[in-house]
Amino acid sequence: MPIQTLKGALRALFLLAIFFVGAWSHASGLIDDFLFYLPDIQFLAAEHLWLTAVSGSLAILVAIPLGVLLSRPSMARWAESAMQILNVGTTIPTLAVLALSMSLLGIGVVPAIFGLFVATLLPITRNTYTGLKGVSPALKEAAAGIGMSPVQRLLRVELPNALYVIFAGIRTALAINVGTVPLAFLIGAGGLGELIFTGIDLYDPVMMLAGAIPTALLAIGVDALVAAIAFLVVPRGVNPARAAAQA
Repeated sequence: MPIQTLKGALRALFLLAIFFVGAWSHASGLIDDFLFYLPDIQFLAAEHLWLTAVSGSLAILVAIPLGVLLSRPSMARWAESAMQILNVGTTIPTLAVLALSMSLLGIGVVPAIFGLFVATLLPITRNTYTGLKGVSPALKEAAAGIGMSPVQRLLRVELPNALYVIFAGIRTALAINVGTVPLAFLIGAGGLGELIFTGIDLYDPVMMLAGAIPTALLAIGVDALVAAIAFLVVPRGVNPARAAAQA
């Protein structure tokens, strides 16, 4: 009972804080100033999501098959070396990756997508590899014992059991991607970084927040969307989220 009372008090304080912040923002004119940038936010948010969708989709299409390939017994001696090569995309600062992409591909959307693709690749590949390696050997032996081919074992046993870990990698990668897209503005690719960096240059906090707040909301929204898809797609027996919901 005391815990429930404490939770209720904290919830009430949180709502009260939101109310006072909203009242202060309206009284100070901050909301009106923020709404002035609404058309720009809508246009740039669409660009932001498009860059995320294209680069993230390409990373998923490449990383999952690559993770599957590296998890095969025949690739065991090369797997970690390949992971270290992929790790270059996260070890090198993202701005440097984008700068290198620009030097190779010019200015604009193409180098931005390539740089974001490289930065997003490792978490998905690593989680696909780890998820498949974590499948119980007993399940693999049972599948082989009933006559399944290696491809059937992969599709019907290994991938379903590794899906939760794979989706965790996708969530991490796309959250990184959304937060990195603002840097793409620096090489002429657009996105909400236009408001963020222009606001910094002009010492205009409202303009900066007009880019930063939607970026944060997009990251939360994308993460929630992937989590919802994982909840529906990952089989119940290997999905802790479903188990917690039913508890």
